[in-house]
Amino acid sequence: MKLLVVGSGGREHALVHALGRSPQRPELLCAPGNAGIAAAARLLELAVDDIDGLVAAARDEAVDLVIVGPEAPLVDGIVDALTQAGVNAFGPTAAAAKLEGSKEFAKRAMKAAGVPTGAWTRVRTVDEGLAAITSYPAVLKADGLAAGKGVVIATNAHEAEDTLTALLVERLFATETVLIEEYLMGEELSLHALCDGERALALAPARDYKRIFDGDQGPNTGGMGSYSPVPGVDDALVEQIIATVHQPIVDHMRERGTPFRGVLYGGLMLTRRGPRVIEFNVRFGDPETQALLPRLRSDLLESLLATTRPGGLAGHELDWSPQSAVSLVLASAGYPEHPRLGDPISGLDRVPDTIELTHAGTAARDGEIVTSGGRVLGVTALGDDPASARTAAYAAARMVDFAGKQLRTDIAAQGAA
Repeated sequence: MKLLVVGSGGREHALVHALGRSPQRPELLCAPGNAGIAAAARLLELAVDDIDGLVAAARDEAVDLVIVGPEAPLVDGIVDALTQAGVNAFGPTAAAAKLEGSKEFAKRAMKAAGVPTGAWTRVRTVDEGLAAITSYPAVLKADGLAAGKGVVIATNAHEAEDTLTALLVERLFATETVLIEEYLMGEELSLHALCDGERALALAPARDYKRIFDGDQGPNTGGMGSYSPVPGVDDALVEQIIATVHQPIVDHMRERGTPFRGVLYGGLMLTRRGPRVIEFNVRFGDPETQALLPRLRSDLLESLLATTRPGGLAGHELDWSPQSAVSLVLASAGYPEHPRLGDPISGLDRVPDTIELTHAGTAARDGEIVTSGGRVLGVTALGDDPASARTAAYAAARMVDFAGKQLRTDIAAQGAA
């Protein structure tokens, strides 16, 4: 069996690692991949936004399944194009991917499906936005895709005005609308579910860290670390969330005539009133995937294929290791605003085989590995408990170095307490 993974980040490297463990022993391709993925998959020099090129390559290579990592090509309709070309693909159609492509669409879908979420208002001008904010802190979100960075929590009117100006006047993320959302208090939770258009099957819970600095300070990033499982989140709570969040959305999308197939990632806040959805993503989370997949004992490939087949996930179960996983992100100097590129990376050969290294922003240059993106590497360790996994992950992270390396020191500290 031949597989093509689309993407170039840590999530895609984690997918390649997990698919490589399949007893089906698939041949792995990745487009465009990175310096780390090159050791496990044959790379194709195709950008993730080159949908025509990716479709042609999948057809020419007689690929049995395309697994799409990033959200942008999903929103742009890569699954539709692959399906039309007769290529099997894991991921939602463009119509279903609007759950991530438009935050307003997602909010309206949640209302129609009865899914609990925070109050919200759509605005188109700075004045409308300021008038819509009744208390601080307030959450301001660009309506479209923003690579995990289009969310600002404004603590006062000055911050709100600056953010609204950046989004609606300077068009930082090419959005014409901004959502003003209720600030939800509690603990965040990431819960993914595999979906076949009719049913949602939960993956293990995880928790990630969005802010760049310790103590959840500084600007939002694509994610600085994650861990799984999450203490206090038991099977009963996971089943409750699937029943009140994921399954109603799957039902709603099917009733709309746009069935959701792929992975539906619910970003949740566990509030005093119960779980509330912060946002939906329509692909595997990054860096949650790096913490989740090393714990998966089932055949990931068979599970992904099941979402595309008649009968879907009916009777399908996932088997998880009881071990804990902690995944750390090593980021480049200047990230997230102005990541510095081209710094040589040392120490990769010192990391023990028990650690899963996932390359995110790396490239090969003149016989060495250098930084090529904001989030450079993921370092994931398994342990019999959260504390031992955390200790092993940080020990490995200290073995790797590059100029200006950024690393939060509090990832999974609460889970390991």
